[in-house]
Amino acid sequence: MIQFAHKEILWFLLAAGLMIVGYILYWRHRKQSLVKLGDSELLEELMPEASGWALHWKFMLLFTGTVLLIIAASGPRIGSRLQEVEHKGREIIIALDVSNSMLAEDIKPSRLERSKQLINRMVDRMSNDKIGLIVFAGDAYTQIPITDDYPSVKMFLSGAGPEMVSKQGTAIGSAIHLAVRSFSNKEKERLAGESVPSQAIVVITDGENHEDDAVGEASRAAEQGIKVYTVGLGDPNGVPIPLSPGSSATRRDRDGNVVVSKLNEKLLKEVAAEGRGAYIQGDRINSLIDELDKLERAELKTRVFAEFAERFQYFAGFALLFLVVEFFLRSRKNRLLLRLNLFKTDD
Repeated sequence: MIQFAHKEILWFLLAAGLMIVGYILYWRHRKQSLVKLGDSELLEELMPEASGWALHWKFMLLFTGTVLLIIAASGPRIGSRLQEVEHKGREIIIALDVSNSMLAEDIKPSRLERSKQLINRMVDRMSNDKIGLIVFAGDAYTQIPITDDYPSVKMFLSGAGPEMVSKQGTAIGSAIHLAVRSFSNKEKERLAGESVPSQAIVVITDGENHEDDAVGEASRAAEQGIKVYTVGLGDPNGVPIPLSPGSSATRRDRDGNVVVSKLNEKLLKEVAAEGRGAYIQGDRINSLIDELDKLERAELKTRVFAEFAERFQYFAGFALLFLVVEFFLRSRKNRLLLRLNLFKTDD
């Protein structure tokens, strides 16, 4: 794995790219100037030592040497040894509802976009914890396995939407079941004498479950020591669902009636109770963070690069070589080589 100690220096590569543009403009101007002087064949006779290829080679050497110097200055290095680092943390998997009902705009800009904002705030408050992301509608899918790579979680979260699932609906039970299977194996760690981190599932949805036994799955998760928290978003009275984000057109059923989506707080409270967690309203994200902070932290192991071997000297060495060759390379043809004619025959 290659890294750069001073990444900001790599921006100078853009300036090096301007060297190519400058050289092309110079060469065009040079050719136009020579055309004005006279016939090209006559000019070759008058300037036998002139060499266009020599100029090209000198520029390529100068350009390559400059690029290598910039890379060398940025401090390239390669990870040479992986080490397990222990720190205290928790394992949390977020199950995000991406069904069509989450496009409802009773919460601005929409239930789904507000959910993403809440998750981003959660991630920003985390440190040393491992987090995973599951998306669900009519079925559940792992978006990103449990990890401590927070930027990747945010990146995958930004693209979450109804279009990424083929089956519509709201299968909260399937999401909880998949989340339970995604955690690390507690029994294996206990048998090895290792500490076991607290594990929790956070289900963010409007609670309109149409598919499975969400309460039963939450109960089974609690039996394994995994707490289930639910976050409810939406209006209990119900609102129409737009056909697409920001659309004024609304979804209708087969009879032409407007489809209305309601927040089902009753179900979400039952799921949280059976999961030995808590139900949180969507506008009270701080309450959720406070609840998660009550979870006991345990030792987690992460493999990171502990040592790096510096590699700048290779780039600097080749850069110096190219620049020295460019310095001694003549921009004109060598007179000795011009006089030497190996293919000359006697009359």
